[in-house]
Amino acid sequence: MKKICFVVSEPMTAKAFLLDHVQALRKHYEVTLVANFDDEQLATPFPGVTVMKRIPIQRNIRLITDLYALLLLYMFFRKAGFCAVHSVTPKAGLIAMVAARMAGVEHRFHTFTGQVWVGKSGLFRWLLIRLDRLIFLCATHVLVDSPSQRDFLVQQRVITRAGSGVLGEGSICGVNLQRFWPDPSAREALRNELGVPCDAFVFLFLGRVNRDKGVSELVQAFARIASRWDSAYLLVVGPEEDGVLAANGPVLESLGSRYVRKGFTSQPEVYMAAADVFCLPSYREGFGSVILEAASAGIPSIGSRIYGITDAIEDGKTGLLHRARDVDDLAEKMELLLKDRSRCRQFGEDARRRATERFGMDRVVGEMVGFYQLNVRL
Repeated sequence: MKKICFVVSEPMTAKAFLLDHVQALRKHYEVTLVANFDDEQLATPFPGVTVMKRIPIQRNIRLITDLYALLLLYMFFRKAGFCAVHSVTPKAGLIAMVAARMAGVEHRFHTFTGQVWVGKSGLFRWLLIRLDRLIFLCATHVLVDSPSQRDFLVQQRVITRAGSGVLGEGSICGVNLQRFWPDPSAREALRNELGVPCDAFVFLFLGRVNRDKGVSELVQAFARIASRWDSAYLLVVGPEEDGVLAANGPVLESLGSRYVRKGFTSQPEVYMAAADVFCLPSYREGFGSVILEAASAGIPSIGSRIYGITDAIEDGKTGLLHRARDVDDLAEKMELLLKDRSRCRQFGEDARRRATERFGMDRVVGEMVGFYQLNVRL
């Protein structure tokens, strides 16, 4: 059986995006997973993976550590005899693609999931673009997790259309339709637990809480809504990364009990079920898979009009798009759905239907298996 290897920086990335792909591919290939595992993670079997290898790939730039990881990966690839190496996320992609090319791996794939440099400027932006270009040059083929992101990368001359593709209509792994679904009992139970009235209108943010996700703009927009609507609540779920909530402390304190904060959760589906609208005012996204999860739960979304999100939200049909970084426009879109609950419910129903028909996990996983069978002959 031919051997393939997936490379990520953090094990959580593999768990979130690769779990179902790996379990489908293991029927045809022997799968290895490389990540920056800690001891506990390394001792916990990853479903479908034959070998788990620890390599210290860091998300942030650390020159000495990065060169060391490159050397370790090169030696590992030379010894293991993989027919294909597949990386996900920028740092893992750079190190894995360079190492795989140096080691002579025949098939080298990378999945682009969003560009850090979109919000940067000057020399640093130039450098990051060149590094993404290097990933593409070292790969034999790349996948992009949305059509609009692919168009953007082609326009920026990072990739070529001939050397890239998208799985189905987009998304890195699709959405689990059985896990995310409209669940009235979960909605009632969580609202009772959080002290949120059953007739409240809940705006939800769920994910990594940082400035690039537009959390500051969301807080400011919600504060305007809250001053006019007593029924409005803001629920923010996920780990904080850069102090963005602390920077908005006075505004959040003024909201009182109508601002509810929860940290990391392994049950996002419960929070989706309890919400009325999902908000993702991000500055950059590869696709916005969390929007699909909300859609599958029957929840419409409000998101930035940027590449990636424009594939996940059908504007005026499954949610609303707003100008990125524009608090006024975001607040306006939030109030539109708050005032018209019938329209909001219709958006949610249409979002659920669209997610079911076009972005189900089984469909996207089938596209990945097809990609491998086409490119890596059994």
